[in-house]
Amino acid sequence: MTALTRLRLTHFRNHAMLDLKLDARPVCLWGSNGAGKTNILEAISQLGPGRGLRAAALPDMAQHEVNRGWTVSATLDDDRKIGVGLEQGETGNKRAIRLDGAPATATDLAELVRIVWLTPNMDGVFRGSASERRRFFDRQVMAHIPGHGSVSGRYEKAMRERNALLERGRVDPAWADAIERRMAEAGAIIATNRAMVLKSLQAAIDARPEGYFPKGDLTLDGEAERAAAEGASLFDIMDLIAEALAKGRYRDQGAGRTLSGPHRTDLSVIHRPTNAPAANASTGQQKALLIGLILASARALSDDGDGPSPLILLDEAAAHLDRDRRAALFDELISLGGQAWLTGTEEFLFEAFGDRAQRVEITSDSA
Repeated sequence: MTALTRLRLTHFRNHAMLDLKLDARPVCLWGSNGAGKTNILEAISQLGPGRGLRAAALPDMAQHEVNRGWTVSATLDDDRKIGVGLEQGETGNKRAIRLDGAPATATDLAELVRIVWLTPNMDGVFRGSASERRRFFDRQVMAHIPGHGSVSGRYEKAMRERNALLERGRVDPAWADAIERRMAEAGAIIATNRAMVLKSLQAAIDARPEGYFPKGDLTLDGEAERAAAEGASLFDIMDLIAEALAKGRYRDQGAGRTLSGPHRTDLSVIHRPTNAPAANASTGQQKALLIGLILASARALSDDGDGPSPLILLDEAAAHLDRDRRAALFDELISLGGQAWLTGTEEFLFEAFGDRAQRVEITSDSA
């Protein structure tokens, strides 16, 4: 099990100084709007790979009107001490990472902490754009495969170079071949990662008990992801992507951008009880389905045996559930084993936990 037994924030968002001493039980943060509950979840999300819960730039997370860096430090239940922060220097801002007092890398953190989260901003993912669903799914992939983010970064960098080449009007074939090969190499890994995680996530969904949070059937519509799911090798997927890019140069030149590849993949979700696309489900059905997906992702992480159980961050998830659904959610969170962090405006929202969770009131005085 992975749990935070101490969390300290310094000059992070509205928290000049916050020091929480905890045990391994779920943590229920309650208090009025604007007290900084979500900011605490965002701080925890900085302990994992990627840009965190809000995908904010490093300077944007600093306390307002305080011209200095910020830090988030935590003690794990095995007494390992980890920390991240904004380090300001003459060459600019950078993310500083420490493990047991020594400099460390994001990879080092990923071996100790894995995080999944659900926020109100994600409620519209099924009715939103393909890019929103892709980002949602890639966050799940990154929780399972921390290196997915850096590979995606390589792909996007190469794609920007290709787009710049297309915009010039005359494309040098040798130059385009080299750039497209780099895109294909990274794209093949991205597609393979996605296919692997989708298989694991679908298995976890299928294994979940029937109940208040319906099951979904997931598919990825990208050609490279389909090939990966069918067992194609990395080299075959690379060739598939590279060939599609080469064939599409004339079309892409007219559009001024790359119109094929893993960056165009969409996630399709079917609401199993009605066998209808999730986009056509009611708002309540979509919310319940989304919670079920996050629980399944956490379950898959807990069961894979290759890493720590996840921290589960649920921002205002209990507020829109009736009493029975809240109780069902809390029971499942307890069964997952990883430490859950939940927020809400009222303490009574968490009463179904009983003494199985700890409650912390967050007030303006806490910040």
